[in-house]
Amino acid sequence: MDFWIRSWTSDDLPGARKLLAPDVEAEWNLDAPVDDEEMLQVLHRIAAFADGVSVVARTDAVDGSALIYDLAAPFGTARLVEFLGVEDRRINEVRHVYDVTAIDRFFPGLYAN
Repeated sequence: MDFWIRSWTSDDLPGARKLLAPDVEAEWNLDAPVDDEEMLQVLHRIAAFADGVSVVARTDAVDGSALIYDLAAPFGTARLVEFLGVEDRRINEVRHVYDVTAIDRFFPGLYAN
């Protein structure tokens, strides 16, 4: 999971994409449809706009990880909780739970199409 974290937080989407299984399932609580490409675009926007992204908690298991990130923006910080399912060394499930109130305030237009 270290490579996944480094990839998306440094805006290396080709690197992050390499870890995703071809049939990866993506879900989030943002008011927009999601697939792996849209999720990567939102992660790109976070990495490009944020003053910093840091992991504040992490729990690893045999079949995945749970991570909590602080997303520091110029005017405040939002949180992202990420649940990753792993099979055969590839990420096959991604679940994002965003602090939607803070995201809308500090990252306006993040998931607007």
